[in-house]
Amino acid sequence: MKKYISLEKYKSLPLNKEKRSKIFWYILVFSLFLVLFFSLFKIVSWHKDNAQIKKLNKELARHIKINEEKYQIDFSKLLSQNKDTVGFLHLNNTIINYPVVQAKDNQYYLNHSFDNKKNDAGWLFLDYRNSLNNLSDNLIIYGHSRIDGTMFGSLRNILKLSWQEDKENYVIYFSSLKEEMLFQIFSLYIIESESYYLTVNFQDAKEKQQWIKIVQKRNIAPIKEVVTLDDKFLTLSTCYDNKGKRLVVHAKLIKKEKIS
Repeated sequence: MKKYISLEKYKSLPLNKEKRSKIFWYILVFSLFLVLFFSLFKIVSWHKDNAQIKKLNKELARHIKINEEKYQIDFSKLLSQNKDTVGFLHLNNTIINYPVVQAKDNQYYLNHSFDNKKNDAGWLFLDYRNSLNNLSDNLIIYGHSRIDGTMFGSLRNILKLSWQEDKENYVIYFSSLKEEMLFQIFSLYIIESESYYLTVNFQDAKEKQQWIKIVQKRNIAPIKEVVTLDDKFLTLSTCYDNKGKRLVVHAKLIKKEKIS
């Protein structure tokens, strides 16, 4: 007849303690190996994406020229490369000089670049709900905040006092395919992820007035810009950290003219 011992006694046997110790170290080493492998993969992937974006930016720069401090964008060439092209965005004292695209959702360009290749750097894109023909109340442009400064990475410059002290920096240039527009920044801030500031069209004057009041109250820069119910807005939104916070910029339309 077989004799059985309790689980407690079995665990206490010297040989089993040694086996359990080896198994523990095997699991630990294997786990560390997986973490190292994943980290190396992410680093290599990041550098690959970064190299692709830099190469793409050089190619696109040929279609974007500055003449007497005015941008001349060859939208026909940009459209031939990407039919989703809807405009061009520039912000002083940043490296934000990019064509802007618009897809059928707000997901595609989170991990695809201008050439429609898979890339975790993504691209700057206009909210799919926005209209440029019949201008929405609030145009919203999204982009990743890349460590190397590409996409909306250099948007962090606006948090520097030196940037904020130069009032010329508060003017954002955004050109659609048909119109050149200038927007004046009236609020910038950091906030937890939310959808309120991403309102595209307001139901009525009361809702719009409340929105203006709230986003102006959030402002952390030395700005005292008058905003009215007649204004149209541009919002830039990007990630601030890996915990979900967002860096947000709001600007009002101050000039618009047809592209001849």
